[in-house]
Amino acid sequence: MAIRIIRQDDDPVLRKLSKQVDKIDERIHILIDDMIETMYDAEGIGLAAPQIGILKRVIVIDIGEGLIELINPEIVEEAGTQCEVEGCLSLPTESGDVIRPKTVKVKGLDRNGQEVLIEGSGLLARALCHEIDHLNGILFIDRIKDE
Repeated sequence: MAIRIIRQDDDPVLRKLSKQVDKIDERIHILIDDMIETMYDAEGIGLAAPQIGILKRVIVIDIGEGLIELINPEIVEEAGTQCEVEGCLSLPTESGDVIRPKTVKVKGLDRNGQEVLIEGSGLLARALCHEIDHLNGILFIDRIKDE
């Protein structure tokens, strides 16, 4: 495992669309392990592969309730709204109020290629949406609520 450099600010990779993972192999396992180590080292609650310069649809999240690893995550259901202040490891000097769904259901694959369905509300829903946005080249500053 290795701590990777987190891409920041106007790095063009943060605005690119990530590719589906077609084959889960040792390289993907290493990527996930490195992402976990990098996220914890930076004291974050989530990290998407583009944030370390890899345009693959992989995210990791830990809001304090246990680690979530998702490959090819996709939001399949959302309900309600919440508005809270967000920040990002890739934009360390920025923060702002962002409206997100209050609850979401996200399907994806675990590191063994098994389909999983994650249901989250509150902070977990926010983190899932935030990291999936990264896979689509969207940053939270694009969603900051106008005063």
